[in-house]
Amino acid sequence: MKINIGPYPKHRWYHNFLYKLGIENKQKTSVHIDDFDTWSMDHTLAYIIEPMLKQLKFTTHGAPYVDPEDVPADLRPTKKELTLYTKTGDCDPKFFERWDWVLDEMIFAFESKHNDWEEQFYTPDVDWVERTKYQDRITHGFKLFGKYYENLWD
Repeated sequence: MKINIGPYPKHRWYHNFLYKLGIENKQKTSVHIDDFDTWSMDHTLAYIIEPMLKQLKFTTHGAPYVDPEDVPADLRPTKKELTLYTKTGDCDPKFFERWDWVLDEMIFAFESKHNDWEEQFYTPDVDWVERTKYQDRITHGFKLFGKYYENLWD
C-alpha cells in the first residue's frame, strides 16, 4: 500500500472564477492498494486510523453532539442541560468530555486490533467474563467509529 495525500488547497479569490469555468482546485491524492493489503483489511486500516484518531484528539478544536446513551452514566447530561442544549445550543460542563471519551474508545478499539489483545487470555484458566467484556469494549469502539465517522474533523 502506498498513500500520498497532499494538503488541502488554499482557496484564493480567483478560484471562484476558475470553478465557473469547470476548473477545480482539488486536493492531490494518490492511493495504490496491493492484493495483500486487503487480506486483513481491518488490521491494515487499524495502523492508519489509530494514529489519526490520536492526532485528532490532540489537535481538536471542537466537538460534535454525542448521544447520551453512548457514554457512561457519569458523563451524561441532565434533562435540564439537554433541554437547554436543544433550545439554545449551550454546552453542558461535560459536553467535550463526552467526545474525548468516544475518541478514547475508538482509539482503544483500533489499538487492540493490531496489538494482539487476545494473547493475555491464552491461559488454561482463562477468565471468559473478562475476555468477553474486553471484546465488547472493542466492538463498541468500532460501532462508535461508524456512528461518528462524519464527525472526525478538526
